[in-house]
Amino acid sequence: MAEMTLEDVQALGEKTLADNGCNAENAAAVARTMTAAERDGAHSHGLFRLPAYVKGLREGGSNGDADPTVEQIAPSVLRVHGQEGFAPLALERAKGPLVKLAKEQGVAMCGLTRIRHFAALWPEVEMLAEQGLVGMAMTAAVPYVAPAGGREALFGTNPMAFAWPRPDGGVLAFDQAGSVLARGEVMIAARDGHKVPEGTGLDKHGNPTTDPAEILDGGVQLAFGGYKGSSISLMIELMAGAMIGEVFSFEAKETAVPGCPFNGGEFLLAIDPSKSAGGAFLEHGEKLLGKIEDMEGARLPGARRHANRAKGGPVEVSDKVLAAIAAL
Repeated sequence: MAEMTLEDVQALGEKTLADNGCNAENAAAVARTMTAAERDGAHSHGLFRLPAYVKGLREGGSNGDADPTVEQIAPSVLRVHGQEGFAPLALERAKGPLVKLAKEQGVAMCGLTRIRHFAALWPEVEMLAEQGLVGMAMTAAVPYVAPAGGREALFGTNPMAFAWPRPDGGVLAFDQAGSVLARGEVMIAARDGHKVPEGTGLDKHGNPTTDPAEILDGGVQLAFGGYKGSSISLMIELMAGAMIGEVFSFEAKETAVPGCPFNGGEFLLAIDPSKSAGGAFLEHGEKLLGKIEDMEGARLPGARRHANRAKGGPVEVSDKVLAAIAAL
């Protein structure tokens, strides 16, 4: 492991992306997302993703000069056209209009289309909660996960995220895959020679396995919680696909280049609780969150990330990741 400051992580991300076809604005936005992941200890979404971003620029049709546009198509509905660029810049441009609309209407949704989403979802819902809103986000992928009872990949890992505002600008946020493990976690386990938990996936013959290499080599991942997680993955496919006029995971595969960020969409929902519950919603919410915080052995979702964030760096980055980046 190598120790890096957050400033060095940001600079490495920007330079590598710029050297491979990203304009300055897109490179900085993507690097901010990766730096935030490293800061919070979410290494599977940090610099680990940089080689795939570069592959997308070189081989996968990702547009490093994308200039995302935001369009209001109904009183409480926005659409962002990402122009086949990476999601971070599209999300940054959507933030202001989405927050404004949610505070005016009480609820607002945004469909991000033609984007290459390859990051965690918590940054976008946290940015909504920091503005006093409740945020929800969902996105699909390419087929990695078999539906309950099946042995063929149909769903993406289909993450969803939720954030709730807390007093003094704090947030509660969770971001979790619809699969037992996120794809990046399976890939890191394979890289480092670790087993994965039982129930993570099947090998190419349809047999349960804890070997991540067998899952990645023609096998499939499984949804968490059996049929319950499979139902949630189905919902996310519909919300991040048909709901916003975008592709399902199996459709995204038709144009995807292996190892590259894929083209698809993201569903974002912003709600202003002060419109539905009045100004006391924060204090009321704290009663529940405080019960969890005070319970021995329990912790709030995202607590570990926020504890890492409070340290402010430096962070440790895998030598293998840095060697792969150096080759770019």
